[in-house]
Amino acid sequence: MNALRRWAAGLAAAGLTLTAGCSGAGSLGASEDQVTIAMVSNSQMTDARQLSAEFEKDNPGTKLRFITLSENQARAKITMSTAMGGSEFDVVMISNYETPQWAKDGWLVNLSDYMAATPGYDEDDFIPSLRESLSYEGDMYAVPFYGESSFLMYRKDLFEQAGIAVDPSPDYQPTWQEVAGWADTLKTPNRAGICLRGKPGWGEVLAPLDTVINTFGGRWFDENWNAQLTSPEVRKAVNFYVDLVNRSGELGAAATGFQECANLFGQGQTAMWYDATSAVSVLEDPKEYPDLVGKIGYLPAPIVEKPDSGWLYTWALGIPKAAKNPDGAWKFISWMTSKDYMKLVGEKLGWARVPPGSRVSTYTELPEYEKISQSYGPLTLRSIENATPNEPTVQPVPYTGIQFVGIPEFQDLGTRVSQQISAAIAGQKSVDDALEQAQQYAEVVGRTYQEK
Repeated sequence: MNALRRWAAGLAAAGLTLTAGCSGAGSLGASEDQVTIAMVSNSQMTDARQLSAEFEKDNPGTKLRFITLSENQARAKITMSTAMGGSEFDVVMISNYETPQWAKDGWLVNLSDYMAATPGYDEDDFIPSLRESLSYEGDMYAVPFYGESSFLMYRKDLFEQAGIAVDPSPDYQPTWQEVAGWADTLKTPNRAGICLRGKPGWGEVLAPLDTVINTFGGRWFDENWNAQLTSPEVRKAVNFYVDLVNRSGELGAAATGFQECANLFGQGQTAMWYDATSAVSVLEDPKEYPDLVGKIGYLPAPIVEKPDSGWLYTWALGIPKAAKNPDGAWKFISWMTSKDYMKLVGEKLGWARVPPGSRVSTYTELPEYEKISQSYGPLTLRSIENATPNEPTVQPVPYTGIQFVGIPEFQDLGTRVSQQISAAIAGQKSVDDALEQAQQYAEVVGRTYQEK
């Protein structure tokens, strides 16, 4: 039994159930004409749910049922169901962390034949780095709904008021030391200088923090799987992050994740935000934040030693091997990840809400989107293309992944370590104490690879 399956079995033994907020009638699970979809409750997925009546209108024999979950819930419950061979879900929203591992373990349906048999689907239109990250042995086992790297978002008007000039050259990459100085300058009693995630979860606080660790020269393991979380480089990076967020970041940072930072930035309560490039779908929507139109500037992920420090991530859709309705599942997936869906979002909800970073054609064949994304579209593509998941750190490592370590154990290890970091941000323990405990967790995992 591999690490993920053991972890999932432990959750099941602990009594974690698959209840969640959902829409539609009937009991949990799919019938012949029903497709049950487990998805993360962020803005792009909310849009898909809002537009799902269009799918049902064109596919009268298929009924959709959505199970919407917070990110941490989604990871736990989707993993538990898929690992244990459950048939609760026909479609699961997973990422480039899970997909190659689950494909190797035989937990997912190979989608290559489905794609080839779907006229006009054009899988070659997906951005190559994302397509590769969702493949195993040359076949795709999930398809991207949207893709992202990370960048720094800042209020141009607040920078101007503070007398902060940003290097306008296209090759400019700010350093973290520069960003910290800006944050200190922009901090006021009523506004944070920067918002940084502090919420526990390997997909929450560790997402931005790992990019900081990488560019500071740190790593999770050396090439012999010796844990490195108490190395000078990691200590320096984590102390920098914790000090910055406590000195010039948002209040209550230990409970702040992606959505909370999005709200703070959108409401003018923080001058900067380092996070996912996909945030533009909400921030640049004039219906959502009319006061922000034209006021947001974008810069590449900040660096120290390692250049191009942005992450590579995609929320994607896959079909579990035990799904009751795989054909209906693919019908929905192919709709939600098609070129036509991108146009539908633009026409119905506004072009700023088109799911970014998945298809090249979004940037080359949709003039309306190209026009509104001039300030962030090219940087989004460049950041995704320049991300280096196979060489994520300054020094050699035996793993892949930028904001995660691409091994099954990381889902549990990352969660445990994130809890230590959040406790340090909350002032419940020192960074050194948090990293000492994190090191012990990582050493246990490292030994299992040393023994292989």
